[in-house]
Amino acid sequence: MSSLPQAILQRTDVWRGAATSNAAPGIASGFPALDAVLPGGGWPTACLTEILPRNEGIGELRLLGPALARLAGDGRCLAWIAPPHLPYAPALAAAGIDPERLLVVRTRSPQETLWATEQALRSAACGAVLAWPAAARYADLRRLQLAAEKGAGLVVLLRAPSFYASRAAGEASPAPLRLALDTANGGLAVHILKRRGTPLGAPVLLQQPAVARYAAAGIHADHALDRTQPATASARDLRRGHAHA
Repeated sequence: MSSLPQAILQRTDVWRGAATSNAAPGIASGFPALDAVLPGGGWPTACLTEILPRNEGIGELRLLGPALARLAGDGRCLAWIAPPHLPYAPALAAAGIDPERLLVVRTRSPQETLWATEQALRSAACGAVLAWPAAARYADLRRLQLAAEKGAGLVVLLRAPSFYASRAAGEASPAPLRLALDTANGGLAVHILKRRGTPLGAPVLLQQPAVARYAAAGIHADHALDRTQPATASARDLRRGHAHA
């Protein structure tokens, strides 16, 4: 094979239909069964990951918790754009996530959410960007994917449960990784809807993701990371300056 095609195949944004080995190393999820089926052996960086939970609070943030804790421990900022509930600092701390590394951006419209997410990605200043877009067209997602490619962080879009139940969940998306979350046998069932490589037919079943760690730390299970109580002062609000796009 000539050197040019070989060089092209070594690019992380080009992959063969049956291969996952040429993916860039990912951020370990903390769940070996999940890492085993994710290209790069963990959460991908510099690209979009879409998570579609059947129900809000089903375990989407606990699934991301170990990776976020690792990034925060490395001194990286974690940007949360338009979360449906303000983060609960004691639960973050119990999960190993330093609340001082968290930046919370509240928005007033879906357009502001998309704008703030794109700016956070283009800045390349965050170890992780989590966003909860109420609505997004393919063109919007494509802009975010291009912006994500300019950095090296974890980028996750958490879609509303109504999106999970709609036909839109089966539509095309530029996100290289798409996961749907459901419950099964008392655990969390992770359905990989799209990944770089061969499709995965069966879901990955994770038993009580991260709940045991919270219990060991003396935190009750109803103390979710996305608790509805007011946030503490350690979660900084960046709405000022982002209100007008």
